[in-house]
Amino acid sequence: MWRSPRSMGGAVSPKIQEQQEEFNGKLDSLFFNDGQRRIDFVLVYEDESRKENNKKGSNEKQRRKRRAYESNLICDGLHLEATRSILDDKLVFVKVHAPWEVLCTYAEIMHIKLPLKPNDLKTRSSAFDNFSWFTKVLQVDESIIKPEQEFFTAPFEKNRMNDFYIQDRDTFFNPATRSRIVYFILSRIMYQVRDNVKKFGINKLVSSGIYKAAFPLHDCNFSHKSEDLSCPSERYLLYREWAHPRSIYKKQPLDLIRKYYGEKIGIYFAWLGYYTQMLLLAAVVGVACFLYGYFNQDNCTWSKEVCHPDIGGKIIMCPQCDQHCSFWNLNITCESSKKLCIFDSFGTLVFAVFMGIWVTLFLEFWKRRQAELEYEWDTVELQQEEQPRPEYEAQCTHVVINEITQEQERVPFTTWGKCVRITLCASAVLFWILLIIASVIGIIVYRLSVFIVFSTKLPETLNGTDSIQKYLTPQTATSITASLISFVIIMILNIIYEKVAIMITNFELPRTQTDYENSLTMKMFLFQFVNYYSSCFYIAFFKGKFVGYPGDPVYWLGKYRNEECDPGGCLLELTTQLTIIMGGKAIWNNIQEVLLPWVKNLIGRCRTVSRAEKITPRWEQDYHLQLMGKLGLFYEYLEMIIQFGFVTLFVASFPLAPLLALVNNILEIRVDAWKMTTQYRRMVPEKAQDIGAWQPIMQGIAILAVVTNAMIIAFTSDMIPRLVYYWSFSVPPYGNHTHYTMEGYINSTLSIFKVSDFKNQSKGNPDPKVVIPTTCRYRDFRNPPGHEQQYKHNIYYWHVIAAKLAFIIVMEHLIYSVKFFVSYAIPDVSKTTKSKIRREKYLTQKLLRENHLKDMTKNMGVIAKRMVEVVDNNLRPKSE
Repeated sequence: MWRSPRSMGGAVSPKIQEQQEEFNGKLDSLFFNDGQRRIDFVLVYEDESRKENNKKGSNEKQRRKRRAYESNLICDGLHLEATRSILDDKLVFVKVHAPWEVLCTYAEIMHIKLPLKPNDLKTRSSAFDNFSWFTKVLQVDESIIKPEQEFFTAPFEKNRMNDFYIQDRDTFFNPATRSRIVYFILSRIMYQVRDNVKKFGINKLVSSGIYKAAFPLHDCNFSHKSEDLSCPSERYLLYREWAHPRSIYKKQPLDLIRKYYGEKIGIYFAWLGYYTQMLLLAAVVGVACFLYGYFNQDNCTWSKEVCHPDIGGKIIMCPQCDQHCSFWNLNITCESSKKLCIFDSFGTLVFAVFMGIWVTLFLEFWKRRQAELEYEWDTVELQQEEQPRPEYEAQCTHVVINEITQEQERVPFTTWGKCVRITLCASAVLFWILLIIASVIGIIVYRLSVFIVFSTKLPETLNGTDSIQKYLTPQTATSITASLISFVIIMILNIIYEKVAIMITNFELPRTQTDYENSLTMKMFLFQFVNYYSSCFYIAFFKGKFVGYPGDPVYWLGKYRNEECDPGGCLLELTTQLTIIMGGKAIWNNIQEVLLPWVKNLIGRCRTVSRAEKITPRWEQDYHLQLMGKLGLFYEYLEMIIQFGFVTLFVASFPLAPLLALVNNILEIRVDAWKMTTQYRRMVPEKAQDIGAWQPIMQGIAILAVVTNAMIIAFTSDMIPRLVYYWSFSVPPYGNHTHYTMEGYINSTLSIFKVSDFKNQSKGNPDPKVVIPTTCRYRDFRNPPGHEQQYKHNIYYWHVIAAKLAFIIVMEHLIYSVKFFVSYAIPDVSKTTKSKIRREKYLTQKLLRENHLKDMTKNMGVIAKRMVEVVDNNLRPKSE
């Protein structure tokens, strides 16, 4: 057993315990072998003397660094105890305990807020008290998870220890706070000085292999309570009431999550739960709009015209590629036009407007909810308390004058050095974004070249299978295969760029952990934004927009003829792309997050159980769990924000996206809970005031979503051309109908081209069995051959362009006006929460002042008493 230097007179190397008699079979023991000192952290290393391939030189260096590090830990006041593994005698577990004096010292250094007195203010919202009978089914049973007692708190100070609510020293610092303090110490203890450069921190020791792991302990097994009756068994409660599938309909026990895992994880699950609740409303409206389109597809006049044998069956379309494509009949796109009627309807417009307002309501109400959590979890002034990262402190070699304090302070680099680093980081990020754009261009080239292959091969392979040919057209085959390839490329680039982004951020060297995560967040999101959404932007706003006409087509790179949309537009293809990427991403993430850790843990348990007895202590059980990693929560946020972008940016093309997101998130909450409580080691609890840089990212997406949805409706769907035709071109002077109607719409949107006007390059390869027509049709608004301005855009085209621009302007201004009004009308912090914050601050200051006055009065009384005694002694006659 290792003892503190106070009891041992210095830092000495202890003997590792070879036997486990003191363990006494307590599987969930959280204490040293004396049963008194709590284990606050565990370090694991491999004993070099028992390795099979024992390299003397390198092993001795590792042993020397580890001994120096552990000696410095002991000198800093920590208690250590080493125990050899039961299952693998090469592994050594170093248990770390922080005594009372160390906890108090570092609580003051870290400005940790601790209880002053019980809080008699009502902090919980009572908005649903009248419906408690209804919400009781959804609530966690308070007899199982008891509500936490509220306290007035203040930053801890050792010289004012009597002001704090200390009933029991063993419970004053809860396990999460103890782990935070010990990790703070472990991250700042030096283990080597080389070339006048100090090297320190447990993270570097773990990454270099000197230690194999460092982690706080779970308090019990997730499947049953601890044998120690004094242990609250919070892990078991979280698994039973939060992570278990039977609790999927219940609200999350956020206070217990925060208590066990810290505020950073607590705020993530609070945000994810709130986002999921708000998705319920969006999903209901989205399903209603989808059903509106589904049940009205039979009334879709333009789809009927496409499918009609005397209309669409007799319209001969021009070849869509050079030399290899032939003429084709419009009615082969009958099935796709029917599907398009479902998504390209009036309900889509209503839903796009609704989602523009919904996203504002979600963000504004979340800010209010976040402010309530800041108050309830006591993180209102957290930003002022955050300490610099140890990696930042290690590089502080330059001395500068602080502009505020006018005192000297150390920084890692000069202003010029900072500019150079920022320039290099920005250049690296720009290079990778250009690489993604290059991959998108590669996918476009694939689409252009493979479309020719499908156009020539599919009719041959599908000969005699008309029912299949209705669904598998060259456009559909190209779209599906390109979407799948795009998804694979996205996943590969993600894996590479994650490592690059971390390297760039490490080189940038942010000061605090919050700064580090925000910097990494912006880099990763910028990359993911281009990576995931670029193909959708191409289909929505570029495909089929710049194709020219059959006699004069537009070519990519002077070689590839630009891709055209179906006669019904590219909206259905955008829907296909979104479905594949959203669905594929959800499946891939579940494989990564759930299946892989489960398989690894299963293999690990099989290996360990097969080699030794099954009874192992708590620290050894936790060691064989998977490591969550410092950025584990970052990837959870990133996954949800990318989904948030799909739900908002392109929702006009896919009203079922909120429903898919809702189902995914309901499962995501419980899957994340399950893997944290059962498959991963306990993370070091961290403080967090809010969701960080993800908040402004969501606000930026919300602003952009209005523009993208307006442009999708205007330029990708056929809603505006249909409205223009209905109100202007179906009746005189342009139309021949006596009343407003959609009849004849398809004929009016297809221009005529004279086959003899084909250039040799773009003539196509007509089927020899088919009689070559004299004219063919193509999707555009151009004058017919023989017109004085043949093949130039006609009046219908300019009417449609004007209507599209007017629609975008009106829709954007309308939604932005509503968004501004909603943002103004809903304050970020409610009056009730503001009052509670001011009230608690006032009472805390009053309590501290009163305690200070009491101490001063008491001290003054003691001083006055002594002065009286001194005066009395001086006035007494001295005895001879």
